[in-house]
Amino acid sequence: MRSYFLPYVVLASLTVSACVVQPAAARPAEAHAMRNGFGFLGERTVNGGLDHDVIPVGRRDGAFHQIMIVVERAPVEIYDLVITFGNGERYEPRTRMVFGRDTTSRTLDLPGDARIIKRVDFRYGNLVAGGHAKVELWGR
Repeated sequence: MRSYFLPYVVLASLTVSACVVQPAAARPAEAHAMRNGFGFLGERTVNGGLDHDVIPVGRRDGAFHQIMIVVERAPVEIYDLVITFGNGERYEPRTRMVFGRDTTSRTLDLPGDARIIKRVDFRYGNLVAGGHAKVELWGR
């Protein structure tokens, strides 16, 4: 290589190294869940004032003894929460939860030892007209 090409090679390598894409930082509510040892299990978007969605979990995700809910983008109210375990048993914590934007639930203890979650059913609704809250399920 001739020496007059060397400055262009150096400049090109500096330009390429400066174009590294950094991953987006976790939002505060997600960061709280991760900091406390929770793993992400799934998410759904709340469509309207009353909605029903299911987050399937399954054996591949492991066994859990606690869950946490993370809400982003808009405030939401969760009316009912039904957790179905791998053996078909259901747990319905009798609680109504109201979330602000970018908040988390308290840690919800599951009954018994760590167990496989088959699915979690949510009945919920946005608290702001036109809101599209994102509800995430985390477990540990």
